Amino acid sequence: MPVPPARNVEAQLPEPAARPDGAPRQKAVTIGAVCKALEQEFPEISISKIRYLEDQKLLAPRRTQGGYRLYTQTDIQRLRTILRLQRDEFLPLRVIRQELAGGRSEREVSAPGDGRALRRALMTARESGALYSLEDVVQETGADPKLVAELVEFGVIKGETRAGVSCYDETEREIVRAVSELARYGVGGRNLRVFRSSADREAQLLQSILAPALRSRNPERRKEAVQTLENLASVTTHLKHLLLIRDLRKIAT
Repeated sequence: MPVPPARNVEAQLPEPAARPDGAPRQKAVTIGAVCKALEQEFPEISISKIRYLEDQKLLAPRRTQGGYRLYTQTDIQRLRTILRLQRDEFLPLRVIRQELAGGRSEREVSAPGDGRALRRALMTARESGALYSLEDVVQETGADPKLVAELVEFGVIKGETRAGVSCYDETEREIVRAVSELARYGVGGRNLRVFRSSADREAQLLQSILAPALRSRNPERRKEAVQTLENLASVTTHLKHLLLIRDLRKIAT
């Protein structure tokens, strides 16, 4: 018996119908096509990650009668904004949801290396005193509890104990999320010590440069020092990115 040809979901999609105002509807594509469209800018993108963002009420694609997700260009643009806010501004999903609800668009997302991105991340960290239990972190990131324990063991995250319960702040939760992606490729806590050591050295360097101003009793001088710290951190982050790209190019050639 001949094998029937593979089912092409996109080929069977109906042509977009016109809206009541006469404008044509946006053409919708499948979740696989979305991944392909975004993988160059976001190599870590996956179908499971897009589904997770949908579970977190950040995306709401329409569905076919057969249950297939269909994404319009507006959906894809929203997803790109979410991914950039995660990558460039280190914002947790709760804050991203608030940003989008407040009308923030993709055009307003800061470019990598822009001091505003780091400033927003620092402000979020200062303003939010939220702590999350191990159960919360595991549920929201999909990480293995053993991985979280390993990250604590090797000093990648620290957490704190409240009423006998281990708790983690939003930054540490997002670290766990990022490490979970690396764990898919066999990267464990002991491999991440190099990142922790590098971050510690960079922080110590910037602190040594600006320590007197940061400790100043003059509010204006302290404010200027914080702004300088944010700008220097952005420059060092961009420099580290360029050095990494340079070295990866040597490996790939």
